Amino acid sequence: MTAEAPERPATPALTRPITMAILAMGGEGGGVLADWIVALAEDNDWFAQSTSVPGVAQRTGATVYYVELLPRAGSNGRYPVLGTMPTPGEVDIVVASELMEAGRSVLRGFATPDRTTLIGSTSRTYAMPERTAMGEGRIDSAELIAAAEGSSRRFIRGDFGRIADQTGSVISAVLFGAIAGAAVLPFTREQFEDAIRAGGKGVEPSLRAFGEGFRVAAAPPAVDIQIGVRPPDPNAPDPQVLRQAQQDPASLVGSRLKSQAARIAQMTVESRLVLVEGIKRTAEYQDVAYADEYLDRVGSVASLDTSADHRLTTEAARYTALWMTYEDTIRVAFHKVRARRFDRIRTEEARADDAQMVQIREYLHPQVEEISDTMPTALGRWLLNSKVMNRLIHRVTHKGIKIQTTSFWGYTVLYFLARMQPIRRRSLRFGQEQARIDAWLGLVREYAPRNVDLACEIVECQQVVKGYGETHANGMRNFMALMDAVPRLADDPHAAHRLKNLRTLALSDETGKALRDALDSGTLRSS
Repeated sequence: MTAEAPERPATPALTRPITMAILAMGGEGGGVLADWIVALAEDNDWFAQSTSVPGVAQRTGATVYYVELLPRAGSNGRYPVLGTMPTPGEVDIVVASELMEAGRSVLRGFATPDRTTLIGSTSRTYAMPERTAMGEGRIDSAELIAAAEGSSRRFIRGDFGRIADQTGSVISAVLFGAIAGAAVLPFTREQFEDAIRAGGKGVEPSLRAFGEGFRVAAAPPAVDIQIGVRPPDPNAPDPQVLRQAQQDPASLVGSRLKSQAARIAQMTVESRLVLVEGIKRTAEYQDVAYADEYLDRVGSVASLDTSADHRLTTEAARYTALWMTYEDTIRVAFHKVRARRFDRIRTEEARADDAQMVQIREYLHPQVEEISDTMPTALGRWLLNSKVMNRLIHRVTHKGIKIQTTSFWGYTVLYFLARMQPIRRRSLRFGQEQARIDAWLGLVREYAPRNVDLACEIVECQQVVKGYGETHANGMRNFMALMDAVPRLADDPHAAHRLKNLRTLALSDETGKALRDALDSGTLRSS
């Protein structure tokens, strides 16, 4: 049964226009949505005007589209003067294509509790500051929803991004349906649909998406839609998989890793799922022998674990696997030529059909350090210290390199680079990273017998080491500063908590200034 919108009153004798702000990102059809609304109004004897204000690149081209509508009835043939930008506190309808965009409308004062109907998607597309944060940088979606509810007269929401994917359309069509279903404009559903048909492009998918958006807005579910608000916690796996890992780790791996899974079955139940994922990750990264090295390292820590929940073993398993599979040029090339990546780009991102051609271009900016790290140790050190070679490499790469992965040449280059795994063990960086891992776990083993909580915090300090290039260098400096601080904290009864606070500072500031200031001042408290 098709949901119907609440009955609309007759067009009022307005003395001011209906104002609408649409906040959308690049590629979501925000301009098309604004055009539909203008066409809808003009086809039904209203004045309408739309403008757009481009946003910032960190939101993939976030743009504010502004629309004002006024009925011609009662105008006595005079043309109104309509505004070109939304005024805080004066916006009747706000439409947001993503939850952060809804939050942005609140921040800018477009959504107000006395006037505004806010229509927004609960789907998330993370902004660059969220993605590049050293630690957990995601904004809490529950807080965004609470802010939107408190700053609007009505907040109509749903996972409109998912609906667009399911209907094979774009989110603008779903939002157009939600505007119709919310009954915030004095037009019928048929008039809305006529505006889509008049566009002449992608009519059927757009109408399907429109109908689903209409349904959600006209008849909101009794239970709040939370799909897409926040991705699942990676530390909370599927219960069935967790039970399978605890009872029979061998059932989760292939034949090459059966002996490693048998070793995991002898370790603590709480850590088995992480260990299973760890051997699969390290074996894929290098080879089965590398997975054995991984288990040896974790086992040396597990033998000293006296924590009630075996937290030390679990976290050592997690962060050792991450560090042993550090990102290098071989790893990057491996992921770029995987068949599943091509399938994902074609079907989910480009949404191409069998008759369409898809080209993928990689924009790479290799530094001399990344090139030397992949080479055999002696050659890598020579390259790193050679001023002539440094200048030559900079001249070739400082503007970046473009490789078309879908071409024969581009694919072949990346394919052979990805198959250089056998020489990784002799590379400059491999030796450096293995020495760092052993020193880190050696410190863990040193302090585990006398302060297991401190040992756990030492393990978790690994999370400040991430990325590549300058980001990796900054993270490594922060990590070394934390490790140097451990002996100075060891005799403090609150050593674990103080190290945790220091790690939080390191994750909050990539440059390390906050961490250095705290270490230099010596005033960091354990509160």
